[in-house]
Amino acid sequence: MPRTGRLTTAAAALAAISVLATACTGQSGTAAADDPKADVTLTFWHGWSAPAEVKAIEENIARFEKAHPNIKVKATGNMTDDKVNQALRAGGDKAPDVVSSFTTDSVGKFCNSGAFVDLNPFLTKSGVDKAKVFPKTLLGYTQFKGNQCTLPLLNDAYGLVYNKTAFAAAGITEAPRTWSEFTEVARKLTKPSGDSYEQVGLMPTFHGYETTPMRLAAQWSPTYFGPDGKSNLAGDPAFAKMLTAQKGLVADLGGYEKLEKFRAGFGDEWSAEHPFHRGQVAMQIDGEWRAAMAKEAGVPFEIGTAPLPVPDDQLADYGKGYVSGTIMGISAASRKQNAAWELVRYMTTDTAAVVAFSNAIHNVPSTLAALDSPDLRVTPEFKTFIDIARHPKSNTTPAQADGGTYQLTFQDFAYAVEKGAVPDIPAGLAATDRQIDTDIAKAQ
Repeated sequence: MPRTGRLTTAAAALAAISVLATACTGQSGTAAADDPKADVTLTFWHGWSAPAEVKAIEENIARFEKAHPNIKVKATGNMTDDKVNQALRAGGDKAPDVVSSFTTDSVGKFCNSGAFVDLNPFLTKSGVDKAKVFPKTLLGYTQFKGNQCTLPLLNDAYGLVYNKTAFAAAGITEAPRTWSEFTEVARKLTKPSGDSYEQVGLMPTFHGYETTPMRLAAQWSPTYFGPDGKSNLAGDPAFAKMLTAQKGLVADLGGYEKLEKFRAGFGDEWSAEHPFHRGQVAMQIDGEWRAAMAKEAGVPFEIGTAPLPVPDDQLADYGKGYVSGTIMGISAASRKQNAAWELVRYMTTDTAAVVAFSNAIHNVPSTLAALDSPDLRVTPEFKTFIDIARHPKSNTTPAQADGGTYQLTFQDFAYAVEKGAVPDIPAGLAATDRQIDTDIAKAQ
């Protein structure tokens, strides 16, 4: 089950991120002097709000408090990054000690501004070898320029969820593995109805929930920034190839205007009225939660899951995908950082805690040991996303000092491309690079 209120696109995520003050005060990771064995109460802010999810958090906290009887945790849910940033700027008693965020895009800001402490000293002090605990990609999106100011707390992997019954009716026996197969399958599954559709094989436009430019670009294994730190959208052919392929798929399925008109009638992404649940789309680019949600919605068809297809010339890399997840860090304003570290360490590195939380909210575990745990409940549908998370070529969008503003800039350009408003994609990508470089320079 997804995190209620989760931020599913760069645009939604950044709408909640206010600019952090660059002069955050408080102890650094190397200066924390509080006694972690003293009686203390920690304030912990997180974003979960659904009853089942809050219950899962509370159960994990209860297990932590049993193991650390001197530390009490006061948890507050449904906290957005906007609320967190306001409290961190205010400092003092108004700031939480520990924060969990859904927004990996904000890691660069959290680290660069000093709002969260660098956890490397705490990891060293505790003898935790992060490279042996966490998958490499997850470590990449939880740090910025060597500052490990957050750690992974569960993981999201993105793949393909599909209607196996519709596949069988169309004579399709397996999920597409390459982009050309994907296009052919999407065409076969599309059923026009007058000037609209009875069903589309896939909603390929970038406003289609999780079908963002970043999700698709991951299948081309892109490099967003060069060795010099400059934006690399025009320099890496992956971006132009992805945009051209997506634009072609939009055209093949009826064109942008027709598809967007159909999409306007879709239900809420997190409700039983989701178009995949209702049979309006036969394939959905989505995360590990979708299959479970569809079953809970009582869909009358069989569900299948698979990795997203790869470019035809990258078939050897089939199985990779875009990964992201929840992050956890310690406020620089906290005067209880050693105690706070005990909570962060427990929730992010304790195998039993990670597995229990994963089982409860149906997200992918964020440690190597938890991924291999015999206690992890794994359905065939869920295993697909575990495999994507473990794939060595799975990738994500890198942290930057501007948060995810560069992703918004790229996304806005992609919106223009799919509408047919960009006559020269390479030239447009070069202009987008210049805008991104300007924005990052301002943020540093």
